[in-house]
Amino acid sequence: MNRWVFVVPLSVALGAGLSALHVPAAWILGAIIASGGAALVSGRELKLNSTLFKVARGVIGVMAAVPLVGIPPAELAPFLIPGLCSAAIIIALAFGGGIVLSRHGVSRETGVLSLLAGGASVMPAIAEEVGADARYVALTQYLRLLTVSFTLPVVASLLAAPAAVPVSEDAASPWMWLLVPLLVAVGLPVGKFLHLPNSSVFGPMLVTVLAGTVMDVQIVPPKPLSVAALITIGWLAGGGLSVPALKQFSRMLPATVAYILGLMAACAGVGWVVSTWLGITFFEGYLATTPGALETVLALSAEGGAGPAVIALQLIRLICILVFAAYLPQILGRLDKRG
Repeated sequence: MNRWVFVVPLSVALGAGLSALHVPAAWILGAIIASGGAALVSGRELKLNSTLFKVARGVIGVMAAVPLVGIPPAELAPFLIPGLCSAAIIIALAFGGGIVLSRHGVSRETGVLSLLAGGASVMPAIAEEVGADARYVALTQYLRLLTVSFTLPVVASLLAAPAAVPVSEDAASPWMWLLVPLLVAVGLPVGKFLHLPNSSVFGPMLVTVLAGTVMDVQIVPPKPLSVAALITIGWLAGGGLSVPALKQFSRMLPATVAYILGLMAACAGVGWVVSTWLGITFFEGYLATTPGALETVLALSAEGGAGPAVIALQLIRLICILVFAAYLPQILGRLDKRG
Protein backbone atom coordinates (compact mmCIF):
# COMPACT_ATOMS: atom_id res chain seq x y z
CA MET A 1 0.00 0.00 0.00
CA ASN A 2 1.20 3.54 -0.76
CA ARG A 3 2.87 4.88 2.37
CA TRP A 4 1.80 8.44 1.52
CA VAL A 5 -1.79 7.50 2.43
CA PHE A 6 -0.63 7.36 6.04
CA VAL A 7 2.19 9.92 5.95
CA VAL A 8 0.18 12.89 4.64
CA PRO A 9 -2.67 12.91 7.23
CA LEU A 10 -0.28 11.96 10.04
CA SER A 11 2.03 14.85 9.12
CA VAL A 12 -0.88 17.30 9.21
CA ALA A 13 -2.18 15.91 12.52
CA LEU A 14 1.23 15.99 14.20
CA GLY A 15 2.01 19.44 12.83
CA ALA A 16 -1.31 20.83 14.05
CA GLY A 17 -0.83 19.27 17.47
CA LEU A 18 2.70 20.57 17.88
CA SER A 19 1.61 23.99 16.60
CA ALA A 20 -1.17 24.09 19.20
CA LEU A 21 1.48 23.43 21.84
CA HIS A 22 3.54 26.34 20.42
CA VAL A 23 6.45 24.07 19.52
CA PRO A 24 8.89 25.87 17.16
CA ALA A 25 9.04 24.51 13.60
CA ALA A 26 5.94 22.47 14.41
CA TRP A 27 4.91 21.59 10.86
CA ILE A 28 8.39 20.55 9.75
CA LEU A 29 8.94 18.49 12.87
CA GLY A 30 5.56 16.80 12.45
CA ALA A 31 6.42 15.91 8.86
CA ILE A 32 9.87 14.64 9.88
CA ILE A 33 8.32 12.36 12.51
CA ALA A 34 5.63 11.02 10.16
CA SER A 35 7.84 10.46 7.10
CA GLY A 36 10.81 9.32 9.17
CA GLY A 37 8.63 6.79 10.98
CA ALA A 38 7.34 5.44 7.66
CA ALA A 39 10.86 5.16 6.25
CA LEU A 40 12.22 3.42 9.34
CA VAL A 41 9.29 1.00 9.72
CA SER A 42 9.30 -0.01 6.06
CA GLY A 43 13.07 -0.02 5.80
CA ARG A 44 12.91 2.01 2.58
CA GLU A 45 13.43 5.71 1.94
CA LEU A 46 10.33 7.77 1.16
CA LYS A 47 10.94 9.35 -2.23
CA LEU A 48 9.69 12.90 -2.73
CA ASN A 49 8.32 14.12 -6.07
CA SER A 50 10.90 16.47 -7.59
CA THR A 51 8.33 18.93 -8.98
CA LEU A 52 6.55 19.16 -5.62
CA PHE A 53 9.86 19.79 -3.89
CA LYS A 54 10.82 22.50 -6.39
CA VAL A 55 7.50 24.31 -5.86
CA ALA A 56 7.88 23.97 -2.08
CA ARG A 57 11.35 25.52 -2.29
CA GLY A 58 9.81 28.38 -4.26
CA VAL A 59 7.23 29.01 -1.54
CA ILE A 60 10.01 28.87 1.06
CA GLY A 61 11.83 31.51 -0.98
CA VAL A 62 8.75 33.76 -0.88
CA MET A 63 8.43 33.22 2.88
CA ALA A 64 12.10 34.05 3.43
CA ALA A 65 11.71 37.27 1.43
CA VAL A 66 8.69 38.58 3.35
CA PRO A 67 10.72 40.27 6.14
CA LEU A 68 12.77 42.06 3.47
CA VAL A 69 9.79 43.67 1.76
CA GLY A 70 9.07 47.29 2.62
CA ILE A 71 12.25 47.97 4.59
CA PRO A 72 13.60 51.30 3.22
CA PRO A 73 17.33 51.19 2.43
CA ALA A 74 17.83 54.39 4.42
CA GLU A 75 16.50 52.61 7.50
CA LEU A 76 19.01 49.80 7.11
CA ALA A 77 22.03 51.96 6.24
CA PRO A 78 23.18 52.88 9.81
CA PHE A 79 23.13 49.21 10.76
CA LEU A 80 24.97 47.91 7.70
CA ILE A 81 28.51 47.84 9.13
CA PRO A 82 27.53 46.42 12.56
CA GLY A 83 25.28 43.90 10.80
CA LEU A 84 28.02 42.78 8.42
CA CYS A 85 30.51 42.48 11.28
CA SER A 86 28.18 40.39 13.44
CA ALA A 87 27.24 38.25 10.42
CA ALA A 88 30.92 37.67 9.62
CA ILE A 89 31.60 36.51 13.18
CA ILE A 90 28.63 34.12 13.20
CA ILE A 91 29.49 32.74 9.76
CA ALA A 92 33.14 32.25 10.82
CA LEU A 93 32.02 30.37 13.93
CA ALA A 94 29.72 28.15 11.86
CA PHE A 95 32.40 27.55 9.25
CA GLY A 96 35.00 26.58 11.83
CA GLY A 97 32.57 24.36 13.71
CA GLY A 98 31.43 22.74 10.46
CA ILE A 99 35.00 21.90 9.50
CA VAL A 100 35.46 20.26 12.92
CA LEU A 101 32.26 18.24 12.46
CA SER A 102 33.45 17.14 9.01
CA ARG A 103 36.29 15.28 10.72
CA HIS A 104 33.74 13.10 12.51
CA GLY A 105 31.90 11.54 9.60
CA VAL A 106 30.04 14.18 7.57
CA SER A 107 31.06 16.23 4.55
CA ARG A 108 32.30 19.79 5.00
CA GLU A 109 29.20 21.14 3.23
CA THR A 110 26.99 19.19 5.63
CA GLY A 111 28.91 20.31 8.70
CA VAL A 112 28.88 24.01 7.80
CA LEU A 113 25.24 24.13 6.67
CA SER A 114 24.22 22.30 9.86
CA LEU A 115 25.67 25.06 12.01
CA LEU A 116 24.81 28.22 10.07
CA ALA A 117 22.53 30.18 12.40
CA GLY A 118 19.56 31.39 10.37
CA GLY A 119 17.24 30.31 7.60
CA ALA A 120 16.50 26.91 9.15
CA SER A 121 13.62 26.29 6.74
CA VAL A 122 15.80 27.11 3.73
CA MET A 123 18.95 25.19 4.73
CA PRO A 124 17.65 21.67 3.90
CA ALA A 125 16.64 22.92 0.44
CA ILE A 126 20.08 24.48 -0.07
CA ALA A 127 21.70 21.31 1.28
CA GLU A 128 19.94 19.22 -1.35
CA GLU A 129 21.28 21.44 -4.13
CA VAL A 130 24.89 21.70 -2.95
CA GLY A 131 25.28 17.98 -2.30
CA ALA A 132 25.13 18.05 1.51
CA ASP A 133 23.19 15.56 3.66
CA ALA A 134 19.79 17.24 3.95
CA ARG A 135 18.75 14.83 6.72
CA TYR A 136 21.59 15.75 9.05
CA VAL A 137 21.31 19.45 8.18
CA ALA A 138 17.59 19.48 8.97
CA LEU A 139 17.92 17.61 12.25
CA THR A 140 20.76 19.83 13.46
CA GLN A 141 19.10 23.06 12.32
CA TYR A 142 15.88 22.26 14.18
CA LEU A 143 17.75 21.13 17.25
CA ARG A 144 19.33 24.59 17.26
CA LEU A 145 15.99 26.24 16.53
CA LEU A 146 14.28 24.40 19.38
CA THR A 147 17.08 25.25 21.81
CA VAL A 148 17.09 28.94 20.89
CA SER A 149 13.30 29.23 20.79
CA PHE A 150 12.82 27.64 24.20
CA THR A 151 15.56 29.66 25.91
CA LEU A 152 15.00 32.99 24.16
CA PRO A 153 11.84 34.10 26.05
CA VAL A 154 13.46 33.15 29.37
CA VAL A 155 16.64 35.12 28.69
CA ALA A 156 14.76 38.08 27.20
CA SER A 157 12.52 38.27 30.27
CA LEU A 158 15.61 38.86 32.40
CA LEU A 159 16.69 41.87 30.31
CA ALA A 160 15.27 45.39 30.50
CA ALA A 161 13.08 46.06 27.46
CA PRO A 162 12.71 49.62 26.06
CA ALA A 163 8.90 49.62 26.35
CA ALA A 164 5.82 47.42 26.08
CA VAL A 165 3.61 47.79 23.02
CA PRO A 166 0.73 45.70 21.67
CA VAL A 167 1.54 43.09 19.05
CA SER A 168 -0.57 42.91 15.89
CA GLU A 169 -1.01 40.01 13.47
CA ASP A 170 -1.50 40.32 9.73
CA ALA A 171 -3.74 37.89 7.90
CA ALA A 172 -3.31 36.96 4.27
CA SER A 173 -5.88 38.53 1.95
CA PRO A 174 -7.70 36.19 -0.50
CA TRP A 175 -5.80 37.49 -3.54
CA MET A 176 -2.57 36.20 -2.01
CA TRP A 177 -3.73 32.78 -3.21
CA LEU A 178 -3.06 34.10 -6.71
CA LEU A 179 -0.05 36.31 -6.01
CA VAL A 180 2.14 33.83 -4.11
CA PRO A 181 1.85 31.00 -6.70
CA LEU A 182 2.50 33.64 -9.39
CA LEU A 183 5.65 34.77 -7.59
CA VAL A 184 6.83 31.17 -7.45
CA ALA A 185 5.93 30.52 -11.11
CA VAL A 186 7.80 33.64 -12.24
CA GLY A 187 10.67 33.30 -9.78
CA LEU A 188 11.67 29.76 -10.77
CA PRO A 189 12.56 30.58 -14.41
CA VAL A 190 13.96 34.00 -13.43
CA GLY A 191 16.34 32.39 -10.97
CA LYS A 192 17.41 29.85 -13.58
CA PHE A 193 17.82 32.53 -16.26
CA LEU A 194 20.00 34.69 -13.97
CA HIS A 195 22.02 31.63 -12.93
CA LEU A 196 21.33 32.38 -9.28
CA PRO A 197 22.70 29.88 -6.76
CA ASN A 198 19.87 27.59 -5.59
CA SER A 199 17.64 29.28 -8.16
CA SER A 200 14.45 27.58 -6.99
CA VAL A 201 14.81 29.40 -3.64
CA PHE A 202 16.57 32.63 -4.60
CA GLY A 203 14.55 33.26 -7.78
CA PRO A 204 11.18 33.52 -5.97
CA MET A 205 12.90 35.40 -3.14
CA LEU A 206 14.23 38.05 -5.54
CA VAL A 207 10.92 38.37 -7.39
CA THR A 208 9.02 38.68 -4.10
CA VAL A 209 11.23 41.52 -2.85
CA LEU A 210 10.92 43.37 -6.17
CA ALA A 211 7.15 42.85 -6.41
CA GLY A 212 6.55 43.94 -2.83
CA THR A 213 8.65 47.05 -3.31
CA VAL A 214 7.15 48.06 -6.65
CA MET A 215 3.54 47.36 -5.68
CA ASP A 216 4.02 48.76 -2.17
CA VAL A 217 2.03 45.89 -0.71
CA GLN A 218 2.59 43.61 2.24
CA ILE A 219 2.97 40.05 1.00
CA VAL A 220 1.58 37.47 3.42
CA PRO A 221 1.57 33.90 2.08
CA PRO A 222 -1.69 32.07 2.92
CA LYS A 223 -1.10 29.80 5.87
CA PRO A 224 -2.11 26.57 4.05
CA LEU A 225 0.52 27.27 1.35
CA SER A 226 3.19 27.99 3.94
CA VAL A 227 2.24 24.89 5.91
CA ALA A 228 2.32 22.72 2.78
CA ALA A 229 5.80 23.99 1.90
CA LEU A 230 7.12 23.44 5.42
CA ILE A 231 5.65 19.93 5.53
CA THR A 232 7.31 19.13 2.21
CA ILE A 233 10.69 20.22 3.57
CA GLY A 234 10.03 17.97 6.57
CA TRP A 235 9.31 15.05 4.24
CA LEU A 236 12.63 15.63 2.52
CA ALA A 237 14.48 15.30 5.82
CA GLY A 238 12.38 12.55 7.40
CA GLY A 239 11.82 10.44 4.30
CA GLY A 240 15.53 9.80 3.94
CA LEU A 241 16.02 8.59 7.50
CA SER A 242 17.49 5.18 8.15
CA VAL A 243 18.93 3.37 11.13
CA PRO A 244 22.55 4.14 10.03
CA ALA A 245 21.64 7.83 9.57
CA LEU A 246 20.14 8.05 13.06
CA LYS A 247 23.14 6.28 14.55
CA GLN A 248 25.43 8.82 12.89
CA PHE A 249 23.35 11.75 14.19
CA SER A 250 23.23 10.34 17.74
CA ARG A 251 26.97 9.71 17.68
CA MET A 252 27.62 13.35 16.83
CA LEU A 253 24.88 14.74 19.09
CA PRO A 254 27.11 15.68 22.08
CA ALA A 255 29.48 17.70 19.88
CA THR A 256 26.56 19.31 18.05
CA VAL A 257 24.77 20.33 21.27
CA ALA A 258 28.01 21.68 22.75
CA TYR A 259 28.58 23.77 19.65
CA ILE A 260 24.99 25.14 19.67
CA LEU A 261 25.34 26.23 23.30
CA GLY A 262 28.73 27.79 22.57
CA LEU A 263 27.27 29.60 19.57
CA MET A 264 24.46 31.02 21.70
CA ALA A 265 26.97 32.31 24.24
CA ALA A 266 29.12 33.81 21.49
CA CYS A 267 26.08 35.53 19.93
CA ALA A 268 25.17 36.98 23.32
CA GLY A 269 28.68 38.43 23.51
CA VAL A 270 28.32 39.89 20.01
CA GLY A 271 24.96 41.32 21.11
CA TRP A 272 26.62 43.17 23.99
CA VAL A 273 29.23 44.62 21.63
CA VAL A 274 26.51 45.69 19.17
CA SER A 275 24.42 47.29 21.93
CA THR A 276 27.45 49.32 23.06
CA TRP A 277 28.38 50.21 19.47
CA LEU A 278 24.90 51.43 18.49
CA GLY A 279 23.88 52.86 21.85
CA ILE A 280 20.88 50.53 22.24
CA THR A 281 19.76 48.34 25.12
CA PHE A 282 21.28 44.90 25.64
CA PHE A 283 17.73 43.56 25.20
CA GLU A 284 17.81 44.84 21.61
CA GLY A 285 21.41 43.78 21.04
CA TYR A 286 20.69 40.26 22.25
CA LEU A 287 17.59 39.90 20.07
CA ALA A 288 19.45 41.36 17.08
CA THR A 289 22.19 38.72 17.24
CA THR A 290 20.45 35.63 18.61
CA PRO A 291 21.22 32.58 16.41
CA GLY A 292 17.91 32.03 14.67
CA ALA A 293 14.25 31.73 15.74
CA LEU A 294 13.40 34.89 13.78
CA GLU A 295 9.65 34.62 14.41
CA THR A 296 10.19 34.46 18.18
CA VAL A 297 12.70 37.31 17.97
CA LEU A 298 10.27 39.55 16.09
CA ALA A 299 7.44 38.79 18.52
CA LEU A 300 9.59 39.60 21.56
CA SER A 301 10.99 42.67 19.81
CA ALA A 302 7.53 44.06 19.08
CA GLU A 303 6.27 43.25 22.56
CA GLY A 304 9.29 44.89 24.18
CA GLY A 305 9.17 48.03 22.03
CA ALA A 306 12.58 47.45 20.45
CA GLY A 307 13.81 49.81 17.74
CA PRO A 308 14.69 49.03 14.10
CA ALA A 309 18.13 47.64 15.03
CA VAL A 310 16.70 44.19 15.77
CA ILE A 311 15.01 43.58 12.44
CA ALA A 312 17.78 45.36 10.48
CA LEU A 313 20.63 43.29 11.93
CA GLN A 314 18.66 40.05 11.71
CA LEU A 315 17.86 40.67 8.05
CA ILE A 316 21.42 41.66 7.18
CA ARG A 317 22.71 38.48 8.80
CA LEU A 318 20.02 36.35 7.12
CA ILE A 319 20.96 37.70 3.68
CA CYS A 320 24.66 37.12 4.34
CA ILE A 321 24.10 33.57 5.57
CA LEU A 322 21.85 32.61 2.66
CA VAL A 323 24.34 33.98 0.12
CA PHE A 324 27.25 32.29 1.92
CA ALA A 325 25.38 28.97 2.03
CA ALA A 326 24.54 29.16 -1.66
CA TYR A 327 28.19 29.70 -2.64
CA LEU A 328 29.62 27.26 -0.08
CA PRO A 329 30.85 24.67 -2.63
CA GLN A 330 32.74 27.37 -4.55
CA ILE A 331 34.22 28.75 -1.32
CA LEU A 332 35.42 25.31 -0.23
CA GLY A 333 36.78 24.64 -3.72
CA ARG A 334 38.85 27.82 -3.66
CA LEU A 335 40.22 26.94 -0.22
CA ASP A 336 41.22 23.52 -1.53
CA LYS A 337 43.11 25.12 -4.42
CA ARG A 338 44.94 27.47 -2.07
CA GLY A 339 45.77 24.59 0.23
